[in-house]
Amino acid sequence: MNGVQAERTVAVELGDRSYRISIRPGIMRDIGSVLKTLPCGKRIGIVTDRNVARHYLRIVTRSLGDAGFDPTALVLSPGERTKTLDTVVKILNEWIRHRFERQSTVLALGGGVVGDLTGFAASIYLRGVPFVQIPTTLVAQVDSSVGGKTGVDHPRGKNLVGAFHQPRAVLIDPTTLQTLPHREWVAGLAEVIKYGVIADDEFFTFLERSIEQILMFDDRSVSHVITRSCEIKAEVVSEDERESGRRRILNFGHTIGHALEALGGYRGLVHGEAVAIGMVQEADLARSLGYCSQEVVNRIRGLVRASGLPDEPPKVTFTALWNAMQSDKKVAHGTVYCIVPQRIGDVTIAPLERDAAAKWFNAATSRKVRRPSALPRRRRNKA
Repeated sequence: MNGVQAERTVAVELGDRSYRISIRPGIMRDIGSVLKTLPCGKRIGIVTDRNVARHYLRIVTRSLGDAGFDPTALVLSPGERTKTLDTVVKILNEWIRHRFERQSTVLALGGGVVGDLTGFAASIYLRGVPFVQIPTTLVAQVDSSVGGKTGVDHPRGKNLVGAFHQPRAVLIDPTTLQTLPHREWVAGLAEVIKYGVIADDEFFTFLERSIEQILMFDDRSVSHVITRSCEIKAEVVSEDERESGRRRILNFGHTIGHALEALGGYRGLVHGEAVAIGMVQEADLARSLGYCSQEVVNRIRGLVRASGLPDEPPKVTFTALWNAMQSDKKVAHGTVYCIVPQRIGDVTIAPLERDAAAKWFNAATSRKVRRPSALPRRRRNKA
């Protein structure tokens, strides 16, 4: 990504909890001056992981120091398996050891795992301290850093323990995406595709037409992808902060996706890959239940494949998948609810019946055996 770009701002309107998402290449080097515009105490706690720290921790701490702040950093192991209550205790112990106060501010410098952990710890430390999201992955920039959902995984399911705690600001530097391994960069596109399916058919069409430029980090295309995704997320969150209604549409692809992650012990598929599979499979399930046409399924599958993402699940039994879906946080009164597309840009929330889901699963498995899918070759990951 080259050239100077103006800062883009997206507002998340939540009354006295409102905040802004600032999107600008190079904002990482100005963190200190940006924080001075917010009501922040002098002491700043940074939570990051080893991979991100190698690229950005020195830049951030220097910027904070130059602005007169007193930063302290905690570096965690990377990966979804770090997202546990034990890690939250480790974070809290660090803040207690450094005598952080309610006026202290904590920064989540990293991807979705770091953001979820830091936000959850911030929500319970001293009954709530301010935190700022500095997302460095595409998944975090377009999705997990916005909306105030924080939490950790449980062996029985993903994100089963958590709290709503809105950040004071979200600061996005798109140039950080260039240091992502290719697999992580592509995985983030799943959440981007999701926004087109649930809320904006024009955006989905843009993605279909521009996916090659996006994959090549074209400045304008990537900037539009991040900004439009944040706009959709902000609009939905502003309307339904606590996921009691419309916000549930953001879970498209996640009912099956989260189940696949849990079944794999959070070792195999990365989050975006699981969501990509979930979107295609949930669209096919919607077709079998009469909610959408085959064309909708084909377009979603086509864009997922063009992005280099998987569209078929690993080998799993229906019983295992259904049981994993039963442990999802979207289950209500014992009923599994799934977000299903009606057309591109329009989805609805549907209860799932076991027999109907099993019928779809068996038919889908039979089709897969008869006509194995030929996925495009995946690029090798960057070092």
